[in-house]
Amino acid sequence: MKLFSRGEKPSWGVSLIPFVFLIAVLVVVIKVFGADALSGGSQVALLMASGVVVAISMIFYKIPWKDFEEGIVDNIRAVGSAILILLLIGAVAGSWMVSGVVPTMIYYGMKVIFPSIFLFASCAICALISIMTGSSWTTIATVGVALVGIGTAQGYEPGWIAGAIISGAYFGDKVSPLSDTTVLASSSAGTPLFTHIKFMMITTVPSFVIAMIVFLAVSLMHETPSAVHTADFSNDLISTYNISPWLLLVPVITGVLIARKVPAILTLFVASVVAGLFALFFQPHILGAIANDLVPDRAMLLSFLDGFKGLFISYYGSTAIETGNAALNDLVATRGMTGMMNTIFLIISAVTFGGTLVGSGMLQSLTEMLTRYIRRRVTMVSATVGTGIFSNMITGDQYLSIILTSSLYQKLYKERGYEPQLLSRSVEDSATVVSVLIPWNSCGMTQATVLKVATLEYLPYCLFNLISPLMSIFIAAIGYKIVRNSK
Repeated sequence: MKLFSRGEKPSWGVSLIPFVFLIAVLVVVIKVFGADALSGGSQVALLMASGVVVAISMIFYKIPWKDFEEGIVDNIRAVGSAILILLLIGAVAGSWMVSGVVPTMIYYGMKVIFPSIFLFASCAICALISIMTGSSWTTIATVGVALVGIGTAQGYEPGWIAGAIISGAYFGDKVSPLSDTTVLASSSAGTPLFTHIKFMMITTVPSFVIAMIVFLAVSLMHETPSAVHTADFSNDLISTYNISPWLLLVPVITGVLIARKVPAILTLFVASVVAGLFALFFQPHILGAIANDLVPDRAMLLSFLDGFKGLFISYYGSTAIETGNAALNDLVATRGMTGMMNTIFLIISAVTFGGTLVGSGMLQSLTEMLTRYIRRRVTMVSATVGTGIFSNMITGDQYLSIILTSSLYQKLYKERGYEPQLLSRSVEDSATVVSVLIPWNSCGMTQATVLKVATLEYLPYCLFNLISPLMSIFIAAIGYKIVRNSK
């Protein structure tokens, strides 16, 4: 059989060529750009790989351009709602911070940090903040940094501290409807966002509970040399924001909408609007400072135009509020809708690559090769989890891993009669949580740098991240809540 045979779809060997090319370019991109690879380098690599697919298919297999165009357009149409959700996530992240919702959560969360439950409390606080913000990176880079300092002073090992922080942050990231990876995993597999989150709870909650029990046990057994207070951090929050329990109504309203299964786009829109109204009432000095690029002053009078300008900037743009505390300054800084553009750029580039693979028939060839020996449900889920981990290792990026793994197995799950949420859960139980455990992955490099704890040092203590893939396979083995449609 010839390697290139016109009139036939590409063989699996030929289909691997674009992936080899992509991996090679991504290695160079990550080497050159490091943690900043997502700013454009990875996206260009994906578009170049798409060009390789088109070139091979058109030259050697005479596949017309319209086939690629149809595949690309169909893929972009499929993620259209996800792009809108990501923009709204940016608006929510900005408005919740400026309104004081997230600072209020942090303020009250700090009250529960005691040495005897430090690891447990740190994991819980990071989980809560990550749920509210939808960002594990932001949580780790802000509150996580402060917790590392507190835990070190209390005599905890850096690995344990980082493990608790990362476990909580990634749990919150997985179950938050504001998370870009959660949105990406659900949309890539063709699963409604809240359906994905509900189904994911079956594996995520047990994994998190096990991790929390271990963190609590280690904390209770720890001998604390001295108590460390977080009064300075709390005082800086109070001096900058009007902290009030009434601000907690915003996440409560959002939670009610989620519980009532209101569509994600509507939920996020309402959450951002309500937060904006609360910002006008509770934080007028913050809005005035944003509008005029000033240091917040409670004596500042807010005009209509300044309030309008400050609120809209918090929705779409970058905000930086001076609090007098460097760690807090990083925490309250937001990027709004603009901060989501790199992720949207990545999604469009990735679905373009996927569209060319579909149009050329390469994806079908690879899927057939990968699934040839898969017979049982547990094998299928195990293969998905393994692919998610392996793709993280070879691409060095969780976003690419999510998209590639979903693309490879989507047809198989459908043909076997399994609902798409099984695929989306298996993908996120692997591709999302394992990324931070790989030293050369963008997530691993970033968190090791931010927390000043080597990836391999904190790896054994990231209990949630280690348990999640195993839990996904275990649940698949027992078949709990897994429905197979009859053909």
